[in-house]
Amino acid sequence: MSTAAYKGLKGVLLDLSGTLHIDNVVTPRAIEALANLRTAGISVRFVTNSTKTSDERLYNKLTRLGFALDRSEIFTSLSAAKRLVKERNHRPLLLLEDNALEQFADIDQCAPYTAVVVGLAPSKFDYAHMNQAFGALLSGAELVGIHRGKYYAETENKLSMGPGGFVAALEYAADKKAILVGKPMREFYELALKDMGLLGSPGSVAMIGDDVLADLGGGAQDLGLVRFLVRTGKYRSNDEEKAQEPLDGVFDSFADIVDAMVS
Repeated sequence: MSTAAYKGLKGVLLDLSGTLHIDNVVTPRAIEALANLRTAGISVRFVTNSTKTSDERLYNKLTRLGFALDRSEIFTSLSAAKRLVKERNHRPLLLLEDNALEQFADIDQCAPYTAVVVGLAPSKFDYAHMNQAFGALLSGAELVGIHRGKYYAETENKLSMGPGGFVAALEYAADKKAILVGKPMREFYELALKDMGLLGSPGSVAMIGDDVLADLGGGAQDLGLVRFLVRTGKYRSNDEEKAQEPLDGVFDSFADIVDAMVS
């Protein structure tokens, strides 16, 4: 992609964990780079599959790390899952961490369950919880996978399993296909594009992330977003070769992409 094309972009969709920060560590020059995007008049939305904590806690963490953003700019797969639960009047069994459960406090969670919702919940991925979910699925509950991520960067030097393997285990055991609501589902990106007023011109919007499949595949590819991969977070050597279609760029960091766009 030409440098001139970088400079013609009107909007950016940004992954969070692994792209802007890794746990409590900000990626190089990310705070400054976000400010530079805004100064250049480029619309920004944050699209994340983070499910270990509620949206409010996530917003507070980002501001504590030093990022300047509005709460309404954050689009999470957790909120997308709650939207689906409410639309279908489900009584869900939630395999979520306690810090994420608070987002569902206004939802009836009494048995018999009509849905099993699976996010990234390390403390709930034991036999007892998984077997309870299996039982609910056998009784007719719908399986909702907030996303199917294989792994994530827990720290700068450590990868940990994501929820994808646990969703797959329940699919296999219950012989039931999961409904997915987060990245890389097309509908998830469309929510953010619509909010930016750029749903009709997705080719003028870049998606930036560290996961070549979950961030830059699926809906991001189908919609024709400009797709930039960063070599931070969960990135591993030659990940770009896993893309179904060639990416528009691979950079060492989010800040390097912004330099190319606004310098």
